[in-house]
Amino acid sequence: MTAKPPLMLYLAAPRGFCAGVDRAIKIVEMALEKWGAPVYVRHEIVHNKFVVDGLRDKGAVFVEELEECPDDRPVIFSAHGVPKSVPAAAQAREMVFVDATCPLVSKVHIEAQRHAEAGLQMIMIGHKGHPETIGTMGQLPEGEVLLVETVEDVEHVDVRDPERLAFVTQTTLSVDDTKDIVAALQTRFPAIIGPHKEDICYATTNRQEAVKEVAPKSDALLVVGAPNSSNSRRLVEVGAKNGCSYAQLVQRAENIDWRALDGIRSIAITAGASAPELLVNEVIDAFRERYDVTVELVETAVERVEFKVPRVLRTA
Repeated sequence: MTAKPPLMLYLAAPRGFCAGVDRAIKIVEMALEKWGAPVYVRHEIVHNKFVVDGLRDKGAVFVEELEECPDDRPVIFSAHGVPKSVPAAAQAREMVFVDATCPLVSKVHIEAQRHAEAGLQMIMIGHKGHPETIGTMGQLPEGEVLLVETVEDVEHVDVRDPERLAFVTQTTLSVDDTKDIVAALQTRFPAIIGPHKEDICYATTNRQEAVKEVAPKSDALLVVGAPNSSNSRRLVEVGAKNGCSYAQLVQRAENIDWRALDGIRSIAITAGASAPELLVNEVIDAFRERYDVTVELVETAVERVEFKVPRVLRTA
C-alpha cells in the first residue's frame, strides 16, 4: 500500500456561520414548528444551497417575490434585508410575516433613514443586484441612494449637493477594497459623513483577517461557500491578494479540483458566513482520504455574538 503524501492543513478560525445566519435559519425552523408547512421565504434565507435544500425538505417554500406567496401562509424575509415596499405590501395583504434581516444589516437601514431625515443624499458602497444592496437602497425613495462599486465609480457619481452627503456600505465587502473606495469618496467629497461604526460586519472582518493569516503560509486556499455568497467570494479574493497562488471557492467536497492541487504540501481551509461546519468537515475528510493530514487551527478572533429571534416566535 502506497503511503499517503503529508499535508499541513491550516484551518482558519473564525469561519462558517455568523450570528445573523444562525438566527435566520432558526427563524425558519421555528416558524415551521409554530405554523406548520408550508412557510414561504422570500429569497434564499442565506446564500447556501445545502442550507436552503435542508429547509426546503422541512417544508419551506422559497420564492423570489412576495406576489408568489398566498395570503393565508406566513412569509419570512431573508437575512439580506428587503426594500420597505415589501413589508408594506405584506401588511396591505394582511399577511403574517417575520423579518429575518440580520440586525447588522438593519443597522445600516436605520443609518440611511437617519441621514435622509437630516436632508442628506446617500452613497452606498456595494454590489449591484445583490439582495442586501437592493434592500438597503429600497429603504429610501428612488434617487436618494446612489450606488458605487469601485474607485472609478466614485469619479463619475453625480450627486445633488456635494456638501450634503453620507455613505453606507454593504456588510459583506472586502475590508481592504472598501477602504480604497471610502478614501476616494472622502477625497472627492470632503464633507461626506460616514457611519459612526464601520458597516462591514464583525463576521466578514474576522473571516478576512483569518484568511490573511493562513494564506501566506499555504500552497492553496479553499473557501467553502456558495458562488452567490458575497462574503465567501471576498474570502477567495483576500486569499489571492495575500500570497496564496491558488484560491478557490467550493460548495462541497465533490467540487474540489484535485488535479489543480497536485503536489501541494500545505492547504488553508475556511468557510463563508453562510456555510455550515458539516461541509467543512466533509472537505477535511476528503483530504484525509488522499493525504496524511496534520491539522493546525489558526484562530485570530473569538466570536461570542448572538442575536435573539423575533418575539412572535419566542415561547418565553
